[in-house]
Amino acid sequence: MSKKTLVIAAAAMVIVSGAAQARDQIRIVGSSTVYPFSTTVAEQFGKTTPFKTPIVESTGSGGGLKLFCAGIGDRHPDISNASRRIKASEVARCAKNGIDDIVEVKVGYDGIVIANSRKAERFKLTLKDIFLALAKDVPAGEGKLQPNPYTTWKQVNAALPATRIEVLGPPPTSGTRDAFVELAMEGGCKSFPWIKALKKADKGSYKALCHAIREDGAYIEAGENDNLIVQKLDANPRALGIFGYSFLDQNTDKVQGSTIGGEAPTFENIADGRYPVSRPLFFYVKKAHIDTIPGIREYMAEFASEKAWGRDGYLADKGLIPMSDAERADWNAKVSALVNLTM
Repeated sequence: MSKKTLVIAAAAMVIVSGAAQARDQIRIVGSSTVYPFSTTVAEQFGKTTPFKTPIVESTGSGGGLKLFCAGIGDRHPDISNASRRIKASEVARCAKNGIDDIVEVKVGYDGIVIANSRKAERFKLTLKDIFLALAKDVPAGEGKLQPNPYTTWKQVNAALPATRIEVLGPPPTSGTRDAFVELAMEGGCKSFPWIKALKKADKGSYKALCHAIREDGAYIEAGENDNLIVQKLDANPRALGIFGYSFLDQNTDKVQGSTIGGEAPTFENIADGRYPVSRPLFFYVKKAHIDTIPGIREYMAEFASEKAWGRDGYLADKGLIPMSDAERADWNAKVSALVNLTM
């Protein structure tokens, strides 16, 4: 056998060997809000099945879906957690990279809290207060806007403390940020009748106004690590922070949630819809990976089991707000059938 033939044969063996060594551990990326639920399921899955414990990374919803949609194969994640529904633009990006079949799994609900240290007075906010405190531009009379002039909460609402507006929150890649601007900021924005009317006349301008957060230092992007925000609030009683209810639930010794519209961010208030800033949580599975990476079906089944996401399941102990019995049954059936995502 010639030297050239030996080189070609060796190269072929390397290629075949590499192809045979498929990844044997599920890789999950995405939402920092879904992260504690996903890691809990992953740990339980690793203990009770013959499969390896999945690797779970907190990258933010947008960052996770960007990684998820980058392609098919071992170097790309199998599952992406999201604290908001996948966007049409993300589905298009997935399709562009050969990912046509995606299984959507809704796992439950979460509230977005605006919390502060227990060393300080609890805030009693309205959606209008939140918008006026954090918007880039605010109304200055009928049909007029001005750059946000408010520096203290008392300037926003005379009933609030005279402390400086200092809010730690998630970056633009976060699903919590997406949901916060849609539910809280827009909710307060449209309390002004002329802005609400703008939605029909010019939806683009309406959204730009209602969703734009100020950039003058009053709102501080604190990254995707919600536990870090909790620590910073404990160290700085003057500041407020934005994160998912589960992090409040796990840190009630350090922080307290503000009431919004008179409703406290409690399990019961979020579950029955009284608390105004709540959203559904999801994860997305790459169907092409299901029969390639071992354990994906079983991981999905564990997450969608009553012992996990049920009313008395172990995820409720972590702060997940369960779906209704009927909704859980519907989503469990979709998981079992691997129903494709439809927008």
